Amino acid sequence: MFDIRPVGYVIGLLTAILGAMMFLPFLVDLAEGRGHWPVFVQSGLITVLAGGLISLACANGVKQGLTIQQTFLLVTSVWFTLPVFGALPFIFGATEARFVDAVFEAMSGLTTTGSTVFAGLDSMPKGLLLWRGLMQWLGGIGIIVVAMVFLPELRVGGMQIFRAEAFDTMGKILPRATQIASQISVIYVSLTLVCALTYIAFGMNTFDATVHALTTISTGGFSNYDASFAAFSGPMEYVASLFIILSALPFVRYVQLLNGSARPILRDSQVHVFLLVVAALVTLTAVALMLSFPHAPERAFREALFNVTSIISGTGYASADYMGWGPLLVATFFFIGLIGGCAGSTACSVKIFRYQLLFASIRVQLLRIRSPNGVFTTRYEGRPVGDDVLSSVMSFFMFFVVSMGVLAVLLSATGLDFVTSVSGAATSLANVGPGLGEVIGPAGNFSSLNDTAKWLLSAAMLIGRLELLVVYAILTVNFWRA
Repeated sequence: MFDIRPVGYVIGLLTAILGAMMFLPFLVDLAEGRGHWPVFVQSGLITVLAGGLISLACANGVKQGLTIQQTFLLVTSVWFTLPVFGALPFIFGATEARFVDAVFEAMSGLTTTGSTVFAGLDSMPKGLLLWRGLMQWLGGIGIIVVAMVFLPELRVGGMQIFRAEAFDTMGKILPRATQIASQISVIYVSLTLVCALTYIAFGMNTFDATVHALTTISTGGFSNYDASFAAFSGPMEYVASLFIILSALPFVRYVQLLNGSARPILRDSQVHVFLLVVAALVTLTAVALMLSFPHAPERAFREALFNVTSIISGTGYASADYMGWGPLLVATFFFIGLIGGCAGSTACSVKIFRYQLLFASIRVQLLRIRSPNGVFTTRYEGRPVGDDVLSSVMSFFMFFVVSMGVLAVLLSATGLDFVTSVSGAATSLANVGPGLGEVIGPAGNFSSLNDTAKWLLSAAMLIGRLELLVVYAILTVNFWRA
């Protein structure tokens, strides 16, 4: 019989931790003196109490390890449960948000999507602004752990190709996964602190630097201003671009670098391809801006660099309304969001390694057509790739395209226009943030969408962040029969 207690125990602990984090914005709001601090006390107590009771109720079922069923259910349930509790400060707070809007904002935060239903961010209480940033920061480190520990073991979306890399290869230096996770946490916190200090050095005030560091390193994209990063145009865009790129690289490589081995990150083909793609797209965008619009070379390069790195990593900041950059660049930015960063980073979307495997597989098929008697093997970084990995990657691509199409149709059925429906489906599944068009583009937000569309997009954020197949697996009858 399926035992849900181990799953409940972990979910309860994580819920209690989320509740404890609510007391940080309580302190900020108390210091600001706007009288909203009871919101975080109330929300924090409810969340900590609920999480603690769930853990206590399930503690007698804790075992040494989890079954595959329990692991699938745990990974999905965490990202379903935490946004519900994370929405409480918005419901009780000065925003007086409706339940659907509060859950949408919390889901967007914890999945590091960056889409928002809130306007008037410039005047919002600092406690709520900090809470938005904290949710993205927690979601960012959470997805790294999921991508390194759970997804490779669950053989989802081709992630099993990184099982040996994350643990066996590292075994001589760090024999246990807990040690890897602890070093990733140190690196994650350190990057956040350095990013915040750099923002301050370039002119941000301490509060803005703190919140934007939280949402930069998590590649989340929540800002304290309706204008997003346009409020800090200039050299600050170079700072943000640098830390976004660093956050989009595999964190396991930083662990190896921390332990005295620089060779893996220098030889990682994922890193090489990601940086080359970013360089090519930045060059294309900058040249197009200089040729078509009155952009000086430095401004063209700066805006191209910032907006390309922001969208390709799924951060979702915007320093300019690229909807006015012409059809070529608008279409380019749509497809940029479907690329993503490296596996094992805070970046989202399809991920670079899947495109590498896809093109490697296509190349092998073309060689087989040309030389039917030849023996050709799909390889990744010089290693043969098993059929199970290729099948998993192809399944991911198929499910991603089909899911995006179905979601776009459902959004259209709610009354949204074609551009909003298609770009909304893409940006939510890829966890990018802004879509295209006047409604949900970089100059807009998701507040005007109908409730049905918001629920659909919230579900899509969760599905996309967990690599689709994790969520779809638990919806099958065979999963529960196993």
